[in-house]
Amino acid sequence: MTEKTIEFEGIEPVIIFGPYDSYLKKVREAFPDTRINARGNKITISGDEPEVTAIEKIFREMIFLADQHGEVLENDVNALVSLALSPVSHPSISHAGDQDVIVETKDYVVKAKTGGQRRMVAEAKKNDVVFAIGPAGTGKTYTAVAIAVAAWKSKSIKRIVLARPAVEAGESLGFLPGDLAQKIDPYLRPLYDALQDMLTAEKLKFLTERRVIEIVPLAYMRGRTLNNSFIILDEAQNASSKQMKMCLTRLGVNSKAIITGDVTQVDLPKEMESGLMNAQHILKGIKGISFVFLDKSDVVRHRLVKDIINAYEHHEEALQPASSPKPKL
Repeated sequence: MTEKTIEFEGIEPVIIFGPYDSYLKKVREAFPDTRINARGNKITISGDEPEVTAIEKIFREMIFLADQHGEVLENDVNALVSLALSPVSHPSISHAGDQDVIVETKDYVVKAKTGGQRRMVAEAKKNDVVFAIGPAGTGKTYTAVAIAVAAWKSKSIKRIVLARPAVEAGESLGFLPGDLAQKIDPYLRPLYDALQDMLTAEKLKFLTERRVIEIVPLAYMRGRTLNNSFIILDEAQNASSKQMKMCLTRLGVNSKAIITGDVTQVDLPKEMESGLMNAQHILKGIKGISFVFLDKSDVVRHRLVKDIINAYEHHEEALQPASSPKPKL
């Protein structure tokens, strides 16, 4: 039997325990064999050592979030509990004050929350090109942007270029109002959203005006050589093989790239091969290029996202003929 006590100061208990102790109940339900007593600003955990340690890490992470942001969201608690219950995830829940921090600003801390995100960070340190492949909600884009911002803040690179495939500005977008930039903007918005969490609005505006940070449709990358840059190609499953080759060959001196995508959500015409799927075979084994595969255990969005992924996987498996092997993702 192991017992540990956690105390916190300067934080209202309701932030940690949730409205009507809802967060506390969620942790108790996840670990029914462990005793969790909460009184004031003190939490006492009693039970088997592995579970006590896992619960301690959950609460310490919640305290850290409360201290940094003044709140703990239900989604945060769901993600922490889900990670703690995963048989391979105990090591990946660690206090965000240590090695999990990717980039830190005056008002915000971005950290690797899962094993897959941690692998992305580690591989980006060792390799110049990293492919991060996995389903929606695993934080691929957000983590990639954080890694790039951290590299810029450390002066390892001088600029950040973020690209996404966009529907051609012809028939597909013709019905939308506005000029070309306004038509394409919605495709690039997720990249802006990620940056706005890590940089102030004023700083982001300043850097984009100075072209230190560029957010562009993939087609606009053609013909360029990018030195001292960090390139992110997001939603790469919707890049053709030619576009993927074009993007990767933009790398200049002292440049790095992270390519993110979900091979289960390809929107290209059926006769066109996804450059992301193709790259896994063509580039495999090249020194300096790494592939990181995330899965549903890395989902950090709403708890239902993992259930939705499971449901679609089961549906797709049921549709496949018994003799057909499941495609490797």
